[in-house]
Amino acid sequence: MSKNDLNVLKLKKKFNLDDRTFDVYNNFKTELNKSVKLKPFLVGVSGGPDSLALTALSYIYSKEKKSKVYFALVNHNIRKSSSKEANQVKQLLKKKNIKLFILINKKQIKNNIQKKAREIRYKLLSDFCKKKKIKHILTAHHMDDQIETFLIRLSRGSGVQGLSSMKKVTKIKSNIKLIRPLLDEKKNSLINISKQAFKKFFKDPSNYNDKFLRTKIRNLKKQFNKSGIQDKQILRSIQNLANTRDTLNDYINKVYKSCILKKKEKTFIKNSPLFLESEEIQLKILSTIIQSTSKSYYPPRSKKVINLLKNLKKKKNIRRTLGGCIIENIEDRTIIYKEPLFKKK
Repeated sequence: MSKNDLNVLKLKKKFNLDDRTFDVYNNFKTELNKSVKLKPFLVGVSGGPDSLALTALSYIYSKEKKSKVYFALVNHNIRKSSSKEANQVKQLLKKKNIKLFILINKKQIKNNIQKKAREIRYKLLSDFCKKKKIKHILTAHHMDDQIETFLIRLSRGSGVQGLSSMKKVTKIKSNIKLIRPLLDEKKNSLINISKQAFKKFFKDPSNYNDKFLRTKIRNLKKQFNKSGIQDKQILRSIQNLANTRDTLNDYINKVYKSCILKKKEKTFIKNSPLFLESEEIQLKILSTIIQSTSKSYYPPRSKKVINLLKNLKKKKNIRRTLGGCIIENIEDRTIIYKEPLFKKK
């Protein structure tokens, strides 16, 4: 047995992982070998079972591969107990000699809590990456999350792009890649790893709050399973849609090059050739430009992009705002640029 194999066995013992759980690690390692390789990476920690499982797997990987890894938790300051909970997670990781950085949100979140909290989380994690010169962020999204995301987007009337759900690798701000190496793993497997590695995990109260759509969808999914609609059937649909998305994106890239011109901070669209394409392609191109111009982590809602497209086709000269961008339609051209943060008086 090689020295490296012995080290891995020691780490396996340190986290009390059984052989079945270590199969998950081998799958995880395969995913990271393709995306992260030997480069430094950041793990987004929350204290829930998914992120603690990711923490244990990432720590073992970093020791086996001798690569640099950082662990960071975002304290959103949404609840009075937020700081206490963050420190409890820090102390739990400290017992395994894992250093946790706590990134504190100083902005008050009043409405659209889950969406804004996600955006703040990725911003703070990205800012941390810039300081440490890191290009990869790992999150603990898993198979159950993927199915919930599909059902949420289905309820909103999303097209192929949205229904194909989350990719394993996504580019976000400053060429930082968001890696989701656990998308093929079930939540129960991650709960098992978390219990073995840390003996406990922390529950987020928002996961049980019925006012949030994701919680409603999660409960609905349980009813689906009882009715005979199984996860594997939904996952097959997601994979088929993902294949369609990839084929569609190849064609969209060709259309993009023929219809789009970028000058400094502005993007110019030739309307006539774009409007000859299918609506799905028109919507995707508009959505992509708005997302990249505003540097948002998420594309604008499809319903809003559909309304924008209708207005662009109806009127020759209009001016609209969407997703932090100003969209102007002047004769046969649409111009998109970032909305100023402070308007001059």
